[in-house]
Amino acid sequence: MVLAYRHLVCADLKLIEDLSTMFGEAFNDPETYTGKRPGADYLRRLLKSDSFIAIVALDDKKVIGGIAAYELRKFEQERSEIYIYDLAVTEPYRRAGIATALIEELKKVAIKRGAYVIFVQADQGVEDEPAIALYTKLGQREDVLHFDILVGDTNT
Repeated sequence: MVLAYRHLVCADLKLIEDLSTMFGEAFNDPETYTGKRPGADYLRRLLKSDSFIAIVALDDKKVIGGIAAYELRKFEQERSEIYIYDLAVTEPYRRAGIATALIEELKKVAIKRGAYVIFVQADQGVEDEPAIALYTKLGQREDVLHFDILVGDTNT
């Protein structure tokens, strides 16, 4: 198995859609990830922006893992943080170091962008135990609270 890792650019519309499909399958939530797919123009703008980062792991041309992350520019210093929004690897490829390799690829992007830290959240349920083990191995744990503040109509 020879894997490739690719930082997506605005021409990678099929790969970003494949990434979304893979997230839906990996998280057992296809409706969120494929039910209201954005159009091509939206995806191009997202991939072209300097605040969104998508990296995929490919086996041949098949997306078998990926990261969706956001760069958050700080106001108090000239630096930024990278937030991993989603990270997943498809079932047959898990426990093979792919998630770690994806984070290593993200570190390269973070360095180029002047970020000083990458951060990620994990739920405390049994389903996230493998993710917690991975993040514990790679970083320093902080126990924080997370709050969702809804804006507007929650049905959209």
